[in-house]
Amino acid sequence: LDSEVEAAIQDNLDELMTGKTVIAIAHRLSTIARMDRLVVMDQGRIVETGTHAELIAAGGLYARLWARQTGGFVAADA
Repeated sequence: LDSEVEAAIQDNLDELMTGKTVIAIAHRLSTIARMDRLVVMDQGRIVETGTHAELIAAGGLYARLWARQTGGFVAADA
């Protein structure tokens, strides 16, 4: 997806998910960055939990994956 289409899809998903409990599984982290709480798993184990901002600040697996996927083109505060 190009950036504009991805943003439009994400905005629509955000609207649909408002007020609901949603379990989303994603390999593309930008898809889930705006969720209220993220659970990061590695080899079947929970290794981190928190908001996008908390996980970036922690500098763990999520932060490393975010840096790799965004290549510095998407702000950490997405």
